[in-house]
Amino acid sequence: MNTFEIEGQKLAYLDKGEGPVLLFGHSFLWDSQMWAPQIEVLSQSYRCIVPELWAHGKSDAAPASMTSLVDYAQHLLALMDHLDIEHFSIVGLSVGGMWGAELVSQAPQRVKSLVLMDTFIGLEPEITHQKYFGMLDTISQLKAVPAPIIDAVVPLFFADNAEKDNAAIVASLKQYLGSLTGESAVEVARVGRMVFGRRDLIEEAEKFALPTLIAVGREDKPRPVFESYLMNDCITGSELVEIPNAGHISSLEQPEFVNDMLLRFLSKVYA
Repeated sequence: MNTFEIEGQKLAYLDKGEGPVLLFGHSFLWDSQMWAPQIEVLSQSYRCIVPELWAHGKSDAAPASMTSLVDYAQHLLALMDHLDIEHFSIVGLSVGGMWGAELVSQAPQRVKSLVLMDTFIGLEPEITHQKYFGMLDTISQLKAVPAPIIDAVVPLFFADNAEKDNAAIVASLKQYLGSLTGESAVEVARVGRMVFGRRDLIEEAEKFALPTLIAVGREDKPRPVFESYLMNDCITGSELVEIPNAGHISSLEQPEFVNDMLLRFLSKVYA
């Protein structure tokens, strides 16, 4: 892992491969390893850069001045400047897609294409906004993730048969959440409020003028399929793919399908 410093805080990132640059964004409560099957394949033809969200993976807590995903998109533009990269494509899943759309909004001339996987760039619906903020407040107060929250959150990330089909991945998330304590838990919750309190980008997305792929696991619970159809309606020329037998973490649940989908899309972008 490499690191890039912003306001004294170290942002960790993977940098693997050579060729056109792909900037990856992982999900809340995950890290760069969520993209491991894709990096293994795509790094043979592309330069893959995978930053770890503040307070996730090997990254430090978010800088004190950061209050939103707007700020985080600026941090990643600064990383691209630091690496002397002018143009790149974004492959974002969940919060990775949310900040990816923010980055397109801020620097449209620099982004060649956009992949929005298992994400929604509109406002968080009020019912889930309240539910998630309640959970985040509890985590902040306890400085830990209590067992009832772990039991409620873990199934949200996966397809219905994940306990059987992807047992190791499910167990890994449970272990991570159980180990999250102290200031680390507080800082993860702080980032979570920025994710679920994000601004509405739907109207701005109507002005996007770049190749856009929208993909969603058919069994995605936090980001149901209809949200992807809504984004597809808003973003002119975007294409939509439903990923079979996948929930929210489709990159790990159906890696071969996702690899083939990304290779096909990117081959058209960089033809």
